[in-house]
Amino acid sequence: MTTHVLDLAIALEAQGDDLYHGHTSAAYANMIGPFGGATAATVMQALMRHPQRLGEVVALTLNYAGPVADGAFIIATRIVRTNRSTQHWYIELRQGAEVALTATAVTATRRDTWGDTELRFPGVVPPAAIAPMPPVPWAAWTKNYDMRFMRGGPEGLPTDGSGSADSLSHLWIRDEPPRPLDFASLTAICDAFFPRLFLRRPKMVPIGTVSLTIYFHADSVALTAQGTDAVLAVAQGQHFGQGYFDQSAQIWSRSGVPLATTHQVVYYKD
Repeated sequence: MTTHVLDLAIALEAQGDDLYHGHTSAAYANMIGPFGGATAATVMQALMRHPQRLGEVVALTLNYAGPVADGAFIIATRIVRTNRSTQHWYIELRQGAEVALTATAVTATRRDTWGDTELRFPGVVPPAAIAPMPPVPWAAWTKNYDMRFMRGGPEGLPTDGSGSADSLSHLWIRDEPPRPLDFASLTAICDAFFPRLFLRRPKMVPIGTVSLTIYFHADSVALTAQGTDAVLAVAQGQHFGQGYFDQSAQIWSRSGVPLATTHQVVYYKD
């Protein structure tokens, strides 16, 4: 069986319990450096592999302290505190003497409780009714996803430079080739949105995620049940100005179950 391209990209060599060696993947290259979602998925992989991890991931925040260069890196993990049902983590991604990324995470032993969803699943057509988007030439990582936009896709950008009235996107997305969903692949998908700025103002400018937070609403059982099916991704910007904008997103199963919600702040140069 051929190893999936994502698994090759997030492969790590353990150096004891707390230290992992990895290497960036050309298959997940972005405009400059690696696709941030692949980097986030690699951090998640280190966390999921740790032998002392308690439960499953509830929250992950990544702060991109500087550009990740193509090449080797080290991920250092540290348990900050373990409680009865929760565990708190601090993680660094280092290249040489530089810290390129810091992260915090919360894992927990989940239990059955009352629940409800106030977010509303949008009215959408099934993936088969939409043609997949061709890969974007300047973003190699897009070759590794089947993306089917219902609104807010790059192919629908105005050609007169006027921009769109809003930055809302609805799309079905899955790994290409198909791969069963897990915490690593879900983490990457949570960053697989084209910058909202490019929808509002179709002009290429330097840009980069500063901080990304993901809240996981599904456990491993729910993710396993998802299999290789596409998930619905919804994203929209909230405020643009003074060199930064933020965007919020939701990832849903086809049956309308929220799998993750995510929020990030992005730097841009005008």
